[in-house]
Amino acid sequence: MSNGPADDRESFAAFLLRLRTKRIGSKELVAAFEATPRRSFLPSQWQSVAWSERMAPIECGEAIEGVDLQALVVAALELSNGHRVLEVGTGSGFTAAVMARLAGRVITLDRYRTLAEQARQRFEKLGLANAVARHADGVNGLPGEGPFDRIVAWAAFDGLPRPFVDQLSSGGIMITPIGAAEGEQVLAKLTKVGSRFERVDIATVRLQPIVKGVAAVL
Repeated sequence: MSNGPADDRESFAAFLLRLRTKRIGSKELVAAFEATPRRSFLPSQWQSVAWSERMAPIECGEAIEGVDLQALVVAALELSNGHRVLEVGTGSGFTAAVMARLAGRVITLDRYRTLAEQARQRFEKLGLANAVARHADGVNGLPGEGPFDRIVAWAAFDGLPRPFVDQLSSGGIMITPIGAAEGEQVLAKLTKVGSRFERVDIATVRLQPIVKGVAAVL
């Protein structure tokens, strides 16, 4: 398969068509995705599927979610330019880069030093000074640095992630998979009302469970 710019444009156009069919996204969201070169966030052998729905392997034995799921999540966060965002699970850094174009500041955490460092370099190359990648254990978020207006986690909790309630501002939104490690989980949109979450389930996903601690190597 050719990997030229024409193929990339064609793949991106197909992605936009899928978004329209699913009624996902605003002009701002589409512009943020278009301005973020997804191929450069993937290993070379997977760049041809950059704008597809399939997951693709990245370093450290991890994987990047399909772009349709990423768009669904970013749209559900309802970002605006004053928002402080916390992301748990940097991966390649692509979603943090997209969110940085829509929000005020994005802090993204990954348990793998390699992934956090690669993301940092990608943000720098794209001139995204408001995206910060950290090598850290994200299982309890960043208790000392909240509140955040938006939180997104790319790994599943087996129940409601209660430690995160206190880290959200009033009316803030958290998107996270909830469910058992084996099989499918429910992607939940949790809105903070008072000291509790109001929950709306928006999709079914199959993602890795959240893992405590940072990786000792990699």
